[in-house]
Amino acid sequence: MQNFNDLAAFATVARERSFTRAAARLGVSPSALSQTIRNLEERVGLRLLTRTTRSVAPTEAGDRLLRTVGPRFEEIEAELATLNALREKPAGTVRITTGEHPAISVLQPALKRFLPDYPDVQVEIIVDYGLTDIVAEGYDAGVRMGEQVAKDMVAVRIGPDIRMAVVGSREYFERFPVPQTPQDLTAHKCINMRLPTYGGLFPWGLEKDGREVKVRGDGQLVFNNLGMRLSSALDGLGVAYMPEDQVLPYVAEGRLIRVLEEWCPYFPGYHLYYPSRRHTSPALSLLIDVLRHRGS
Repeated sequence: MQNFNDLAAFATVARERSFTRAAARLGVSPSALSQTIRNLEERVGLRLLTRTTRSVAPTEAGDRLLRTVGPRFEEIEAELATLNALREKPAGTVRITTGEHPAISVLQPALKRFLPDYPDVQVEIIVDYGLTDIVAEGYDAGVRMGEQVAKDMVAVRIGPDIRMAVVGSREYFERFPVPQTPQDLTAHKCINMRLPTYGGLFPWGLEKDGREVKVRGDGQLVFNNLGMRLSSALDGLGVAYMPEDQVLPYVAEGRLIRVLEEWCPYFPGYHLYYPSRRHTSPALSLLIDVLRHRGS
């Protein structure tokens, strides 16, 4: 690194043809800069600059070195200037791994507000129910429930607490009795979900008065997405355990009936997380600010 710093100092002096002007550009004293050049000349074993009381000029060896390293430092300076421009005008791609529900309920509404203001930013969202290693897989950030975020990550809350709902269609409950307790679900056709993080069927977490129950009901249908579970419930094929916000419109219309509501607890809301040791890009920083949950 000393060689790089000294070469950069030499290139500045050679271009400015003045220790005073070069020192001002580099933010050092002329005497310190002169010593830096002497040290460089001692290491290479050649005089690189001719100094007089009125001027500074490269020697033949110095001119050759300047032609070689000068353009390289100019390229580095140009690239740094480009990075500064990116900070002022965010651009590039932000890659996020997330589950399906936060993609629909949190990210999609935020993108509607964010993207029109930043036309040079691209956002790539990959729906993945596994606990992805975002560093190894090349993601800028991930979205998971608060309790699933690794301790070595920076986590930003981007949504309120989440409540689940157990629902079935009116036609379904004309054929089957309305469950009064979680145990009653064992006699129903449960529309289940399989997630890689659980290895088996996703358990329905129910709770009342401090009593927790994990229900793993039987049924004819197993899916790994929200849409088909919702459609199957609407079609009267069974009861489903769904995020509340996805079913409330259908409950209001009377197409779905909500049951066991007093057994449906709240869970920690979604958090966006990213490595604490990685500098966030301007585009990601702006997106985080749009996503940040500001509710109570």
